[in-house]
Amino acid sequence: MLSACGSNNNNASNSGASNNPASTNSTSGGGESTPAPKEIKELKVSFVPSKDPEQIITATDPLKELLKNQLATQGYNVGNVTIDVGTTYEAVGEALTAGTTDIGFIPGGTYALYDDGADVILTATRAGLSNDSDNPKDWNDNKPTEPTSEQATYYRSLLIAGPSAKGQELAAKVNNGEQLTWDDLNSANWAIMSTTSSAGYIYPTLWLQKNYEKSLTDLAHVVTSDSYGSSIGRLAAEQVDIIVAFADVRRDYVEQWTKEFNRTSSIWDETNVIGVTDGIYNDTISVSKESPVIDDELKAALQEAFIAIAGTPEGKEVIKVYSHEGYQVAQASDYDNERKAQEVIRSMKE
Repeated sequence: MLSACGSNNNNASNSGASNNPASTNSTSGGGESTPAPKEIKELKVSFVPSKDPEQIITATDPLKELLKNQLATQGYNVGNVTIDVGTTYEAVGEALTAGTTDIGFIPGGTYALYDDGADVILTATRAGLSNDSDNPKDWNDNKPTEPTSEQATYYRSLLIAGPSAKGQELAAKVNNGEQLTWDDLNSANWAIMSTTSSAGYIYPTLWLQKNYEKSLTDLAHVVTSDSYGSSIGRLAAEQVDIIVAFADVRRDYVEQWTKEFNRTSSIWDETNVIGVTDGIYNDTISVSKESPVIDDELKAALQEAFIAIAGTPEGKEVIKVYSHEGYQVAQASDYDNERKAQEVIRSMKE
C-alpha cells in the first residue's frame, strides 16, 4: 500500500528538514531579533485519485512554486516540493500515517479513517450548486446543475443512471415519481469508488442502508473504479448502469462525454439522478503526525499559505481540479459525522 503512493517511499530517507525548524531562529546583537529562515529540505504533497492521476499532476504542478513562495514569506526556505497521486485513497491515508508524505489532500471519510496518523488543518470550500434537493427528480427537472455564488461547506453524493437500457429504465421510474425497489437496483451494474471515499462509497452505502437496509456490498454487480473519470467512462460505454459520485461530477466531464467517450448527446441529456445522499462535509488538507518536518509552527504556516494561495488566480486554477474554491481553518470535531459514518460502515462489514 505504501509503495503504491507514488514517489513517497523512494524519497523517505531524505525527506526531513535539513535543520529542525524549531531551532533555526537566530538573534543578532543589541537585543534585536533577526530570525533566520527555517530550512526544510523537502515537502511532500499527496493527492487522492478522484480524477485521472495525470490530470491531477498536470493541474497541481504550479502548486510547487506557489507553496514555496508563500512559505518563504512566513520565514520558511523550502528546497523542494514534490507532488504525487496515490493509487488509492487508502494509499494516501497510509502514507500520512507512516510519515512518508507530509501533506495530503483527502476526503473527510479518508481523514476520519486515518486520524490516528493525520491532523486535519483545513476544510475546502466550494461553490454551492443550483440543485440541493434530496429528491432526485428535482435534479432531473432542473438540469443542468450550475454553480452559485454562495460558498458551501458540504456537498452531496449522487446515484447517477447512464444511457444503458437499464439506466434509462431506472431513470424513467424516478422521473415518473415511482419508488425504486431493491430488485431494481440489484439488477443493475454499478461502478463505485474505494471504501474510504465519502461520495463514492460511504454515503451511498448509508443511503442504501437508510432506504433498503442494504449496502453496496450486497449488490450483485459491482466494479470498483480507480477514479471518477473511469466511472464516467464506464457509464458512457454502457458497461455500467449506475455510478456514485460527487454532485457536480457531470460538470467536470461535459466535454469528455462527447469528445473522448464518443457519445452523440450531452451528458445532461443521457444521465439522470436516481438517488441523493445526505450532505458530506468538504474535503480536507491534512498533515502527517509522523512527518519529520511537520510541527505546530509549520501547521499554522501551511494554513495561512493555502488560504492565501486559494485567493490568487494561479492558486484558484490549481485547486479547481478538486472543485475547491477556498479553505477555512478546520477542527477535528468538524468530522465527527464522518467518524460516525465510518462506524456504521465497519459494523455492516462485521
